[in-house]
Amino acid sequence: MVPVIPRDVQKIKRIGPLANLWQSTRMASQTFFGMNQQKTHLRRNLHLSVLGIIIVSLLMGSVAYPGPWNKAVSAIGFGPTLSENPFKLGLDLQGGTHLVYEADMSAIAEADKATALEGAREVIERRVNAFGIAEPVVQTNISGGHYRIIVELAGVFDVESAIKMIGETPILEFKTQTPESELQTEPTAEQQVQIDAAQETERAAADAILERAQNGEDFSTLAKEASTDETTKWNNGYFGWINADDGMYTALASKIATKKYKTGIIPLVYEDASDLLVVNFLSTKSEDSAQLSHILICHAESQGCTNTRTKAEALTLAQDLKTQLTTKNFSEKATEVSEDTGSAPTGGDLDWIKKGMTVEPFETAAFALTDGQISDVVETDFGYHIIYRRDTKAVPAYEIAIVKMPLTTASDVIQTNPWTNTTLSGKDLKNAAVAFDPNTGAPYVVLNFSSEGGTKFEELTASNVGKMIGIFLDGSAISTPTVQEAIYGGTASITGNFTLTESKLLVQRLNAGALPVPVTLLNQQTVGPTLGQASLDLSIKAALVGFALVALFMIAYYRYAGLLAVLALAVYAALNLALYKWLGVTMTLSGIAGFVLSMGMAVDANVLIFERMKEELRSGRDLNTAIDEGFRRAWTSIRDGNLTTLIAAAVLFFLSTSSIKGFAITLSIGVLLSMLTAMTVTRVFLKWSIIWSFLRKTWLYGVRQPK
Repeated sequence: MVPVIPRDVQKIKRIGPLANLWQSTRMASQTFFGMNQQKTHLRRNLHLSVLGIIIVSLLMGSVAYPGPWNKAVSAIGFGPTLSENPFKLGLDLQGGTHLVYEADMSAIAEADKATALEGAREVIERRVNAFGIAEPVVQTNISGGHYRIIVELAGVFDVESAIKMIGETPILEFKTQTPESELQTEPTAEQQVQIDAAQETERAAADAILERAQNGEDFSTLAKEASTDETTKWNNGYFGWINADDGMYTALASKIATKKYKTGIIPLVYEDASDLLVVNFLSTKSEDSAQLSHILICHAESQGCTNTRTKAEALTLAQDLKTQLTTKNFSEKATEVSEDTGSAPTGGDLDWIKKGMTVEPFETAAFALTDGQISDVVETDFGYHIIYRRDTKAVPAYEIAIVKMPLTTASDVIQTNPWTNTTLSGKDLKNAAVAFDPNTGAPYVVLNFSSEGGTKFEELTASNVGKMIGIFLDGSAISTPTVQEAIYGGTASITGNFTLTESKLLVQRLNAGALPVPVTLLNQQTVGPTLGQASLDLSIKAALVGFALVALFMIAYYRYAGLLAVLALAVYAALNLALYKWLGVTMTLSGIAGFVLSMGMAVDANVLIFERMKEELRSGRDLNTAIDEGFRRAWTSIRDGNLTTLIAAAVLFFLSTSSIKGFAITLSIGVLLSMLTAMTVTRVFLKWSIIWSFLRKTWLYGVRQPK
């Protein structure tokens, strides 16, 4: 086809030179309007980019700190509210409990020790998780031939409860009856020789420790070296106070009182029933002990009371009784009317009571009395009391530290246990579940064994038909059924007259698992909530001061470009904190250090970019080109520097402890985000700025205006 040329163009073509003029004019106009159109499009994109960054930053900041957003939503009555869940804080910032356990690997082959330790860690973690502890840290540490498990429970301040909780998962054992012929009441002559030899060695070892203590060696070091008592061993051997009236080591207290020892190392090894003690006598004090009797009148609201009388009725009854009491008839009246079943048969006698042995209102009233005096009516959670203080005596108490060492006894070598352990135990348990008797509806526990455990159970029942098999939980027999026939299928049941709650708790504990190796508590520490809050406050203050100093430097040295870098840094901080919440990062002191360090690296990237920009501006390039070249030339340095930092963080994460892992995680997140904000957010801000003519002055970017 031949193209049709418009008539007006045909006329211009015929004119000749005019055609060239028209063509040139047309091309110039297209270029002019095209460039303007491109500029308008670019400006619109930059405006939208800046607006998007602002919106995203505000949203991320609201995720990190939702309080202002939720207040605004509440004020206007419209819009979604954000969750105000706080950041997850570690042990050092929130406070809590730190426990260190040592695993006994003596019965484990060398090649299997690491696997056994990891298995123990998993079991302890399941135990902790089963009881609802938030964000526990359970990790292993192998060094110097020691296999340890470290447990950190943030927000848990009751150390004893934490230890009990971790050790509460039961030891499930299956035992057979020991033949009567194998039971012993007295050691044989051979066993007695064994006992005597062991005791001689043990006494010699205790004497050696005593001698070293008397020669001035550090007592806490001796305790860690030789003591078998885990409670005192890691606390400088400190035991506490003892006296001759009650508690542990009353005979030792009597010996100290009789011999009138001075403070310091007691010059003999104290021998208890099954222990040898090297004793450091620290101090002494006198404690008042009061001989008390009381009458209790309880009511429907008091603890442990079965009487349905009201509180007012109980008070009236106690007040009327008080008017009738004398020191002569107190015992008789207590036997008649007191509702304390423990003391009423003996005339309300509580024997000798020291401070700290009763509830606070009772103790305050009792120790405010003089001998021979009867109190007014005293209210406690148990009801209304009338107290009679009969006598007072001063009881000397002695503060001691000990090195506890074993002493072999007959029970260590003779067989007196009517039950014998089998190879079947809780380690062979696959899972446990609650079931119900179809006839009575009573709950019981069903045990499902692993394939290996099922085989053991079959062999155990087949070889003990007509005999009892004991199912023991934490050393106590909970079921002792007689085997009627061999049981196949790898399933057993425990029927122990459990309530539904008890059955569920037992199943939960059994499913938590049995430890593959024994563990011993080595160390326990508590970080108080006040100390944790103080650490958090100081860390936040340090981060804010660091941010302010960096901002001042950047603005002073790079001027307007520095201000843009600070804004990009604020965007980085908002993204970082929001990401910590989304990912559930547990913040620790070391984690905050990683965050602050990554903030410095984010600034470092901007410094590289700005210095490259300044070089381009000094060489005579225009501002737009200088920005593009600055980012292009700085990228390789930023990329390589951040990549090496990420490699170092990965090494720290995989080869270090929990506190250093927190540092590695926050540093890695920060480095990745810093590259994003430096290469995109800062660039958008710079490109957007040069749209405006008053922001195109090169001195705003740290370079003098070229002449």
